[in-house]
This record gives sequence, structure tokens and C-alpha cells, in this order.
Amino acid sequence: MASRVPVYSMSVDEYLEAEKDAAMRHEYVAGQIFAMAGASDAHNTIALSFASRVRSELRGSSCRVYISDMKVWIEAVQAFYYPDVVVTCDPEDNGEYSKTRPCLIVEVTSPTTTVMDHREKLQAYRKIPSLREYVMMAQHEMLVEIYRLDSRGHWWFETYGPEQSFALESVNMEIAVKDLYEGVVLRPWPASLPEPPTNPI
Repeated sequence: MASRVPVYSMSVDEYLEAEKDAAMRHEYVAGQIFAMAGASDAHNTIALSFASRVRSELRGSSCRVYISDMKVWIEAVQAFYYPDVVVTCDPEDNGEYSKTRPCLIVEVTSPTTTVMDHREKLQAYRKIPSLREYVMMAQHEMLVEIYRLDSRGHWWFETYGPEQSFALESVNMEIAVKDLYEGVVLRPWPASLPEPPTNPI
């Protein structure tokens, strides 16, 4: 006989209360919680580089930049995620532990998260009414992928390599790809895993 394991559902309030004192971070999707693994040196360096450049550019504005430990609540899918970088420019988006109206979200992809970042999170993030850009940055090569919402409500997919720069329309700035990878040791993609997906809309 196959083994049976009960699946317990947690309410949003229960999750938020438990997360305050949790030893590790958890993401929440429709009542289920999922522990987050630690990040690599490259992951941390890329995320910090991106956040510091955006924060420097936005200094003095109403926009705020958060890295790693700020949750984003997506009501349409009943989910809390921890993006690697999140930017909100809405003064009413002032939750202490989570944000609901980001204009820019960044994920640094890894072999263990790339499928989720390109599929589950892509679909979830696109349901945030305030979001204008979703950026994914690879760890194994200098590659930036951007999903961008235009003024007519259409999403566009763009990729940028090491010799290119890209514009962030949501925060009105431009960044060179190679600057974000300064000091990063690029490690080969594991041969045992399929290549990361690239799924233009």
C-alpha cells in the first residue's frame, strides 16, 4: 500500500506570525509553505550589485529598494515570495514585512530555482497590477532577461549579454550588464541538469 502523508494548510495570518520568528525564510503559496535554500556567493554578489546601483540612482526619490528579506504579497494567487531585489515607488506601499505594489522585481536564477523563476514566479508576478518589469539574472553566464509591460498592457521579452546595457523603464535608469557581474566567479551550468528555460511570452 502506498504511504499517505497529510498536507496541512496554513492561513495567511498563521504564516505571517510564524515567519517573524522562523530560523529560515519560507515562501507561501495557497496555504502551503516552502523553505528557501541558502544562496551562493555569486547569487549574493549579483543581487547586492543590482540593488546598490538602483538605490544609488533613486536616492532622494520616493522609491525604496529592498534585498532578499522583504516579502511580496500577490493576492491573485494567494502567495508570498521573497524576491532577490524589489523596488516600490508607491508611498502607500508601506507594509512593515511585505509589499504589495512593486514596480520592479529581480530574481537571480540558480540551477535549483530557474524553472520556478521562469514559470511559476513569472506568471504570479505578472498578476501584480503595479509591476512594470521583471528581471532575471543568470549565475552561470552574463545574461539578463527582462519581461516588460508596455503602456498598452502587453508584455515583451528581452535578453542582454555581457557587452550590452539595458534600460529599466520603471525606475528610469540604464545599467551595463558587465557592471552587475563585477567580481563574480561564473561557474559552469551543472551537466546533470537540463539547460535553463527561456520562455518568451
